[in-house]
Amino acid sequence: MLIGLTGGIGSGKSAAAEHFQTLGIDVVDADLASRAVVEAGQPALAEIAEHFGADILDDHGRLDRAALRSKVFSNVAERKWLQNLLHPLINNYLVEQVANAQSDYCLLVNPLLIESGQQRWCDVVVVVDVAVATQINRTMARDDNTREQVQAIIDAQASRERRLEAADYVVTNDQDLDFLHSQINILHSNLLQRCQTHPE
Repeated sequence: MLIGLTGGIGSGKSAAAEHFQTLGIDVVDADLASRAVVEAGQPALAEIAEHFGADILDDHGRLDRAALRSKVFSNVAERKWLQNLLHPLINNYLVEQVANAQSDYCLLVNPLLIESGQQRWCDVVVVVDVAVATQINRTMARDDNTREQVQAIIDAQASRERRLEAADYVVTNDQDLDFLHSQINILHSNLLQRCQTHPE
């Protein structure tokens, strides 16, 4: 059974995914996939450098993600170009990783699960949810971004309302880690029971 986990930037998806891992669940992370397909030597990186210019590479020939982000988040057409290049490569990588999962169910973590259409791959969609103001404050503190930069990222993602509409389960992450973990423990038990009653 494939479980999709999503949430906006700063919602706590990573913390949630880490706890699922401690419970013995295989986690496939789209952010890791997006990095793997643009590693030095990968064809996609050469295409990106040709399109945006060599200044999106660092001194070691690796992708400068901050430089690329500054180009695409303020330009819808450029963001679409990048998505059209990377999404098929990321999808192929994710499909392979999910196929190799060994745990009772597999967790697919993707901040763009809804936007990418990958929720259609999933038997269950879990959304980690917080207020937008909390997303902004957490991300500013974590990444040293300006409020405007964080808001631009939020605006580029599915709205909170759209994510919640797609959710089978909602994990509210507006308190401490213990509160988050307690919700995931309950959800994990429910998912294991679902695996037993609806084996894939």
